[in-house]
Amino acid sequence: MNETSVDSPITNRDVALRVGLAARALPGIDVRAFVGALGALGARFGTPLSSESLARVTVTDIKALLQGDEIVDPGMDGESLKAAVRHLWGEGVEGSDLPVAEPYAEGEMPGSLRVAVASNTSQNLDGHFGSCVRFLVYQVSPQEARLIDVRSALDADEAEDKNAARAALIADCNVVYVQSIGGPAAAKVVRVDVHPIKFPAGGAAQEALEKLQASMHQPPPWLARIMGVEASSLARFRTEEEDDDEEAS
Repeated sequence: MNETSVDSPITNRDVALRVGLAARALPGIDVRAFVGALGALGARFGTPLSSESLARVTVTDIKALLQGDEIVDPGMDGESLKAAVRHLWGEGVEGSDLPVAEPYAEGEMPGSLRVAVASNTSQNLDGHFGSCVRFLVYQVSPQEARLIDVRSALDADEAEDKNAARAALIADCNVVYVQSIGGPAAAKVVRVDVHPIKFPAGGAAQEALEKLQASMHQPPPWLARIMGVEASSLARFRTEEEDDDEEAS
């Protein structure tokens, strides 16, 4: 895949690398036919192919494209299909927009929270809980927000209860930021003691985390409960109560 034709849906090096690695993960694949099949997704994901559109491709999409088109054996094993999808998402592709986690040791950031962010591209909050391709996991203190893990949701989508599997994937987190989440899914998230927060406009994950960091100085009740401290509103009430007691004595 060193060259592409004028009509090829591949328009940049990142996309070419992703598609090339994905094709290599599928034994016996006809690369040209595979590229053409991915290009057929244009009507659904946008043409030409981009890192953003490839990030939304699922195993189900690949199966639908390949079955009956003689591109690959319909009996292709699931692990090969998953590997192909991971490459399309940017995993294992040098120079892709997949963020790299930083080292973190438990207890290294006292008073911090663990926050999951539903994401499809780079370090963006641009995913719905039930369909995002990955969760970015940050350790957040008032002074720092550090990306400590990037968790693919691919295996969770193979589970019988996808929402429960996604909730289990982030069960060690305190908060999850999403663009949207349905009621039943939210209930499963709460059940594993994770607080879901909707951020409908999306945007850079850092923007949402900075708002959280600002709130940590004077936490509202829901955040105070997670942090294990007294809510700022209650603290003010107690101060006023103590002042009244001093005046009365």
